[in-house]
Amino acid sequence: MGQGGDTVGGRFFDAAIGLLERVRDEEGESLAAAGELIADTVAEGGRLFAFGAGHSSLAAQDLVYRAGGLALMNLLAVPGAVGVDVLPATLGSALERVDGLATAVLDTSPLRAGDLLVVISLSGRNALPVEMASHARELGVKVIGVTSVAYAAQTSSRHSSGTFLKDHCDLVLDSKISVGDAELTLDTIPAPFAPASTVVTSAILQSVMATAAASLADRGIEPPLLRSGNVDGGLDWNDRVMREYGDRIFYLR
Repeated sequence: MGQGGDTVGGRFFDAAIGLLERVRDEEGESLAAAGELIADTVAEGGRLFAFGAGHSSLAAQDLVYRAGGLALMNLLAVPGAVGVDVLPATLGSALERVDGLATAVLDTSPLRAGDLLVVISLSGRNALPVEMASHARELGVKVIGVTSVAYAAQTSSRHSSGTFLKDHCDLVLDSKISVGDAELTLDTIPAPFAPASTVVTSAILQSVMATAAASLADRGIEPPLLRSGNVDGGLDWNDRVMREYGDRIFYLR
Protein backbone atom coordinates (compact mmCIF):
# COMPACT_ATOMS: atom_id res chain seq x y z
CA MET A 1 0.00 0.00 0.00
CA GLY A 2 1.11 3.57 -0.68
CA GLN A 3 1.21 6.66 1.48
CA GLY A 4 -1.50 8.93 2.90
CA GLY A 5 -4.91 8.35 1.35
CA ASP A 6 -3.56 5.26 -0.45
CA THR A 7 -3.41 3.38 2.86
CA VAL A 8 -6.42 2.10 4.76
CA GLY A 9 -5.48 4.35 7.67
CA GLY A 10 -5.13 7.28 5.32
CA ARG A 11 -8.53 6.55 3.81
CA PHE A 12 -10.06 6.85 7.26
CA PHE A 13 -8.50 10.27 7.74
CA ASP A 14 -9.83 11.31 4.33
CA ALA A 15 -13.32 10.12 5.26
CA ALA A 16 -13.26 11.89 8.62
CA ILE A 17 -11.93 15.11 7.09
CA GLY A 18 -14.62 14.95 4.42
CA LEU A 19 -17.33 14.63 7.05
CA LEU A 20 -15.89 17.49 9.07
CA GLU A 21 -15.83 19.70 5.99
CA ARG A 22 -19.45 18.80 5.18
CA VAL A 23 -20.58 19.66 8.70
CA ARG A 24 -18.65 22.93 8.66
CA ASP A 25 -20.09 23.97 5.31
CA GLU A 26 -23.65 22.61 5.59
CA GLU A 27 -24.35 23.06 9.31
CA GLY A 28 -22.60 26.39 9.86
CA GLU A 29 -25.72 28.38 10.66
CA SER A 30 -27.01 25.72 13.05
CA LEU A 31 -23.63 25.46 14.78
CA ALA A 32 -23.56 29.22 15.29
CA ALA A 33 -27.14 29.24 16.57
CA ALA A 34 -26.33 26.47 19.05
CA GLY A 35 -23.38 28.45 20.38
CA GLU A 36 -25.56 31.52 20.80
CA LEU A 37 -28.22 29.48 22.62
CA ILE A 38 -25.62 28.19 25.06
CA ALA A 39 -24.30 31.72 25.59
CA ASP A 40 -27.87 32.94 26.20
CA THR A 41 -28.32 30.24 28.85
CA VAL A 42 -25.09 31.15 30.64
CA ALA A 43 -25.84 34.88 30.50
CA GLU A 44 -29.34 34.35 31.90
CA GLY A 45 -28.18 32.26 34.84
CA GLY A 46 -29.13 28.86 33.44
CA ARG A 47 -27.20 25.63 33.82
CA LEU A 48 -25.72 23.41 31.10
CA PHE A 49 -25.98 19.62 30.83
CA ALA A 50 -24.95 17.02 28.27
CA PHE A 51 -26.28 13.50 27.79
CA GLY A 52 -25.35 10.62 25.55
CA ALA A 53 -25.79 6.87 25.89
CA GLY A 54 -23.26 4.23 24.91
CA HIS A 55 -20.51 5.60 22.71
CA SER A 56 -22.48 8.83 22.28
CA SER A 57 -21.60 9.47 25.91
CA LEU A 58 -17.96 9.93 24.90
CA ALA A 59 -18.76 13.22 23.17
CA ALA A 60 -20.84 14.34 26.16
CA GLN A 61 -18.03 13.55 28.60
CA ASP A 62 -15.58 15.41 26.36
CA LEU A 63 -17.37 18.65 27.31
CA VAL A 64 -17.26 18.19 31.07
CA TYR A 65 -14.46 19.41 33.40
CA ARG A 66 -12.31 20.03 30.36
CA ALA A 67 -9.34 22.37 30.01
CA GLY A 68 -10.35 25.02 27.48
CA GLY A 69 -14.03 24.22 27.99
CA LEU A 70 -16.86 25.89 29.85
CA ALA A 71 -16.81 24.99 33.54
CA LEU A 72 -20.62 25.04 33.61
CA MET A 73 -21.14 21.94 31.45
CA ASN A 74 -22.37 19.02 33.55
CA LEU A 75 -22.79 15.38 32.59
CA LEU A 76 -26.33 14.04 32.92
CA ALA A 77 -25.69 10.37 33.58
CA VAL A 78 -28.11 7.46 33.27
CA PRO A 79 -26.87 4.51 35.36
CA GLY A 80 -25.81 1.68 33.09
CA ALA A 81 -25.84 3.79 29.94
CA VAL A 82 -22.67 5.88 30.29
CA GLY A 83 -20.23 4.47 27.77
CA VAL A 84 -19.64 0.74 28.29
CA ASP A 85 -19.64 0.88 32.08
CA VAL A 86 -21.77 -2.22 32.76
CA LEU A 87 -21.37 -5.96 32.28
CA PRO A 88 -22.46 -7.33 29.99
CA ALA A 89 -21.91 -4.31 27.73
CA THR A 90 -25.05 -5.28 25.81
CA LEU A 91 -27.12 -4.26 28.85
CA GLY A 92 -26.33 -0.63 28.10
CA SER A 93 -27.78 -1.01 24.61
CA ALA A 94 -30.89 -2.66 26.06
CA LEU A 95 -31.40 0.20 28.52
CA GLU A 96 -31.46 2.66 25.62
CA ARG A 97 -34.65 0.98 24.42
CA VAL A 98 -36.55 1.20 27.73
CA ASP A 99 -39.51 3.60 27.80
CA GLY A 100 -39.80 5.63 31.01
CA LEU A 101 -36.16 5.54 32.02
CA ALA A 102 -35.34 9.04 30.77
CA THR A 103 -38.36 10.54 32.51
CA ALA A 104 -37.34 8.95 35.81
CA VAL A 105 -33.80 10.32 35.43
CA LEU A 106 -34.91 13.83 34.53
CA ASP A 107 -37.49 14.03 37.32
CA THR A 108 -34.79 13.25 39.90
CA SER A 109 -32.09 15.42 38.29
CA PRO A 110 -31.25 19.07 39.03
CA LEU A 111 -32.50 20.25 35.61
CA ARG A 112 -35.07 23.03 35.74
CA ALA A 113 -36.75 25.50 33.43
CA GLY A 114 -34.20 27.85 31.88
CA ASP A 115 -31.45 25.24 31.69
CA LEU A 116 -30.05 23.72 28.50
CA LEU A 117 -29.48 20.07 27.67
CA VAL A 118 -27.37 18.70 24.83
CA VAL A 119 -28.66 15.27 23.80
CA ILE A 120 -26.30 13.19 21.68
CA SER A 121 -27.50 10.11 19.83
CA LEU A 122 -26.12 8.96 16.51
CA SER A 123 -29.26 7.17 15.38
CA GLY A 124 -31.73 9.22 17.42
CA ARG A 125 -34.13 6.28 17.24
CA ASN A 126 -33.95 4.72 20.70
CA ALA A 127 -36.38 5.45 23.50
CA LEU A 128 -33.81 6.95 25.87
CA PRO A 129 -32.63 9.95 23.80
CA VAL A 130 -36.08 10.57 22.31
CA GLU A 131 -37.73 10.65 25.72
CA MET A 132 -34.84 12.59 27.23
CA ALA A 133 -35.35 15.40 24.72
CA SER A 134 -39.13 15.42 24.75
CA HIS A 135 -39.48 15.37 28.55
CA ALA A 136 -36.74 17.97 29.01
CA ARG A 137 -38.69 20.36 26.82
CA GLU A 138 -41.82 19.65 28.86
CA LEU A 139 -39.83 20.83 31.88
CA GLY A 140 -38.93 24.10 30.15
CA VAL A 141 -35.38 23.05 29.27
CA LYS A 142 -33.88 24.04 25.91
CA VAL A 143 -32.61 21.05 23.93
CA ILE A 144 -29.83 20.84 21.35
CA GLY A 145 -29.80 17.49 19.58
CA VAL A 146 -26.71 16.06 17.88
CA THR A 147 -27.63 13.18 15.60
CA SER A 148 -27.41 11.76 12.10
CA VAL A 149 -30.62 12.83 10.40
CA ALA A 150 -30.14 10.06 7.81
CA TYR A 151 -31.34 7.49 10.33
CA ALA A 152 -34.81 9.03 10.43
CA ALA A 153 -35.17 8.40 6.70
CA GLN A 154 -33.63 4.93 6.63
CA THR A 155 -34.65 3.29 9.93
CA SER A 156 -37.71 3.06 12.17
CA SER A 157 -38.10 4.64 15.59
CA ARG A 158 -37.80 2.46 18.69
CA HIS A 159 -39.84 4.86 20.81
CA SER A 160 -43.54 4.29 21.37
CA SER A 161 -44.30 7.68 19.78
CA GLY A 162 -42.68 6.66 16.50
CA THR A 163 -40.55 9.80 16.58
CA PHE A 164 -36.81 10.48 16.56
CA LEU A 165 -34.54 12.73 18.61
CA LYS A 166 -34.60 15.33 15.85
CA ASP A 167 -38.35 15.78 16.38
CA HIS A 168 -37.95 17.03 19.96
CA CYS A 169 -35.18 19.64 19.82
CA ASP A 170 -34.97 23.42 19.76
CA LEU A 171 -31.93 22.97 17.49
CA VAL A 172 -30.67 19.94 15.57
CA LEU A 173 -27.04 19.48 14.55
CA ASP A 174 -26.68 16.87 11.81
CA SER A 175 -23.44 14.91 12.02
CA LYS A 176 -23.87 13.59 8.45
CA ILE A 177 -22.72 10.12 9.57
CA SER A 178 -23.96 7.31 7.31
CA VAL A 179 -26.36 4.74 8.72
CA GLY A 180 -24.24 2.05 10.35
CA ASP A 181 -21.36 4.38 11.34
CA ALA A 182 -18.60 2.66 9.36
CA GLU A 183 -16.66 4.60 6.77
CA LEU A 184 -14.52 1.97 5.05
CA THR A 185 -14.97 -1.24 3.08
CA LEU A 186 -12.54 -3.78 1.65
CA ASP A 187 -13.20 -6.76 -0.58
CA THR A 188 -11.32 -8.92 1.91
CA ILE A 189 -13.47 -7.88 4.90
CA PRO A 190 -17.15 -8.94 5.00
CA ALA A 191 -18.40 -5.96 7.02
CA PRO A 192 -17.88 -2.18 6.80
CA PHE A 193 -15.51 -0.81 9.45
CA ALA A 194 -13.84 2.30 10.92
CA PRO A 195 -16.51 4.42 12.66
CA ALA A 196 -16.11 8.21 12.60
CA SER A 197 -19.05 9.39 14.68
CA THR A 198 -17.00 10.12 17.81
CA VAL A 199 -14.49 12.25 15.91
CA VAL A 200 -17.19 14.24 14.13
CA THR A 201 -19.57 14.63 17.06
CA SER A 202 -16.82 15.80 19.39
CA ALA A 203 -15.68 18.33 16.79
CA ILE A 204 -19.23 19.59 16.36
CA LEU A 205 -19.62 20.20 20.06
CA GLN A 206 -16.23 21.83 20.52
CA SER A 207 -17.10 24.18 17.66
CA VAL A 208 -20.35 25.05 19.40
CA MET A 209 -18.62 25.67 22.72
CA ALA A 210 -16.02 27.88 21.04
CA THR A 211 -18.83 29.94 19.53
CA ALA A 212 -20.51 30.20 22.94
CA ALA A 213 -17.31 31.45 24.59
CA ALA A 214 -16.77 34.08 21.90
CA SER A 215 -20.41 35.18 22.11
CA LEU A 216 -20.17 35.66 25.86
CA ALA A 217 -17.02 37.74 25.42
CA ASP A 218 -18.78 39.88 22.81
CA ARG A 219 -21.46 40.62 25.42
CA GLY A 220 -18.86 41.73 27.94
CA ILE A 221 -19.12 38.52 29.98
CA GLU A 222 -15.94 36.62 30.78
CA PRO A 223 -16.59 33.03 29.66
CA PRO A 224 -16.22 30.67 32.63
CA LEU A 225 -13.47 28.61 31.02
CA LEU A 226 -11.24 26.08 32.73
CA ARG A 227 -7.49 25.97 32.26
CA SER A 228 -5.27 22.92 32.30
CA GLY A 229 -4.22 21.94 35.78
CA ASN A 230 -0.87 20.97 34.27
CA VAL A 231 0.18 24.54 33.44
CA ASP A 232 1.46 26.99 36.04
CA GLY A 233 -1.41 28.90 37.60
CA GLY A 234 -4.05 26.60 36.14
CA LEU A 235 -5.29 25.20 39.44
CA ASP A 236 -5.65 28.64 41.02
CA TRP A 237 -7.54 29.84 37.94
CA ASN A 238 -9.91 26.89 38.10
CA ASP A 239 -10.50 27.33 41.83
CA ARG A 240 -11.61 30.91 41.19
CA VAL A 241 -13.99 29.91 38.39
CA MET A 242 -15.47 27.08 40.43
CA ARG A 243 -16.04 29.31 43.45
CA GLU A 244 -17.71 31.96 41.31
CA TYR A 245 -19.99 29.50 39.50
CA GLY A 246 -20.22 26.75 42.11
CA ASP A 247 -24.02 26.87 42.24
CA ARG A 248 -24.12 25.81 38.58
CA ILE A 249 -21.42 23.13 38.69
CA PHE A 250 -22.77 19.76 39.81
CA TYR A 251 -19.72 17.56 39.27
CA LEU A 252 -18.15 19.11 42.40
CA ARG A 253 -20.84 17.77 44.73
